Formats: sequence, structure tokens, C-alpha cells
Amino acid sequence: MKRIVTVQDISCVGKCSLTVALPIISAMGVETAIIPTAVLSTHTMFSGFTCKDLTDQVEPITKHWQNEKIDFDAIYTGYLGSFEQIDLMKKMFTDFRTDTNITFVDPAMGDCGKLYPAFDEAFAKHMATLCAAADIIVPNITEACFMTGTEYKETYDEAYVNDLLKKLSSLGAKISILTGVSFEEGKTGVMGYDKEKDETYYFCHEKLSSSYHGTGDIFSSTCVGALMRGYDWKKAIEIAALYTAECIRLTMADGKLNWYGVHFEQAIPYLMKLIGK
Repeated sequence: MKRIVTVQDISCVGKCSLTVALPIISAMGVETAIIPTAVLSTHTMFSGFTCKDLTDQVEPITKHWQNEKIDFDAIYTGYLGSFEQIDLMKKMFTDFRTDTNITFVDPAMGDCGKLYPAFDEAFAKHMATLCAAADIIVPNITEACFMTGTEYKETYDEAYVNDLLKKLSSLGAKISILTGVSFEEGKTGVMGYDKEKDETYYFCHEKLSSSYHGTGDIFSSTCVGALMRGYDWKKAIEIAALYTAECIRLTMADGKLNWYGVHFEQAIPYLMKLIGK
């Protein structure tokens, strides 16, 4: 059985970060270790949430693992809340690197042309240094623009996306994947670039009318799980995109919408069909 470790925060209520990563990757038949970078009472779309920072626990955890000679087939980072956490992840990538494992970064820090309130452009540039150390990165267009110093555009063509992917690849990652890419009305998708093969791949599907918090985490977690099951990155992004869309579709069909997240649990049987399990 493959084993991964995912490093991000955990919200006690709210479907994002470790709350979705752990069950999704586990359901895909991959052992999932975690390092929680913070514990929140709810995710940040709620008001009055509590937060306990756990940055000081990251290094003791990884040192213990090294002493126990524990290794991983993938290291997957999601939302990181500080410069220090980014630096700790760069060190972890080095300390746990093997000839066969992969490092996977979802640089979760913004959307719709804006960074999240806790971050600024200096943080985005520092996140780019973590992406430089990764094998695979999965930013959305907003995050890619801030990391590469590219003007954000609501309307764009394929040349714009190709240029953005090339800029991302120049940071250092072997495979750069852009989420939320749309070239036509009613469609959305994912476009990736393999630097070593100089190869681009685009996958699209129906664009649903609603959006929810945490779907980026669902996409990234599913993508990592698919990679660990032996799928190449092209098939992995297809599986992740289709599963994420199904999560949204089921949530939209429910008369009692969870405004803070999607019904990813109900969509797990669909995911099992996608991976042939």
C-alpha cells in the first residue's frame, strides 16, 4: 500500500483541508498520514472561529518520523498560513526525498484575482519558492498570476494559459497544473504542462452554476490519490475534475444546501467507479 503525508490545517467543522484530504485519499486505498498546521473550530467562512497554531509541532513530528525511519510515497501540502510553515515544508521535502517519491503542492492562497486577506504579494513570492522545490503544483489562475508576476485576466485565450504554464514551469516544478481554466461558455477544466516532455494537456467538463468552499482541496486530494494508484498525471486530473464536479452536482441537488462545503461523502461511490475500485 502506498503511503502519503499531507500537511495543512484542519477545521473541526467545514469541509476543506485535512477534513476532506484524509477521508478521500484513504477511501482511494492509500495510507494517509497527516501533519495539522493549525486546528480551527470551523473554517474561515464562519465568523468567530477559533484557531490554534501548530507550527511549533511540525519539526518535532518530522524528526520523530526520521528517527523511526518512516518514509512516504508522496508529500502533499495544502493551505499553509505563514512564511515559517513554507520554510518547514521546503526542509521536509529535502529530508524525506527518495528516488521514487513525489512532492505535490497546492499553493492555496487566493481566488478570483485576489489573495486571501491573510496574505500579500510577498507571501505569494515565498510560496513560489516551495513550488520550485515540488514535482507537481496545482495553482488556480489567481495563484499562478501572483507567483509569476502575471497580470490577472477574467477573459483570456489559450495563448495566455500556455504562457502562464510556461512561467510556472520556470519556477522549477516538473508538472504545472492550472485549475479553473475555461475557453468556452458553459465549460470549465484543468490544463497542465509537463516540462520534461514539453507536453500540454487540457481536460474540460460542464461548468456548474454554483461554487463552494473546499472544492480545490477536494480536487488536489483526489489527484494525489489517483497518482498513488498508478494513474499518470493526465488521467489523475480527469478523475479529480470529474469527482469534484460530482460533489458540486450532488450538493446543488440537495434541498438543504451546506453553504460551507460540498457533499463529498455522498460522491465517494462515484469516485470508486472512476478508479475501478
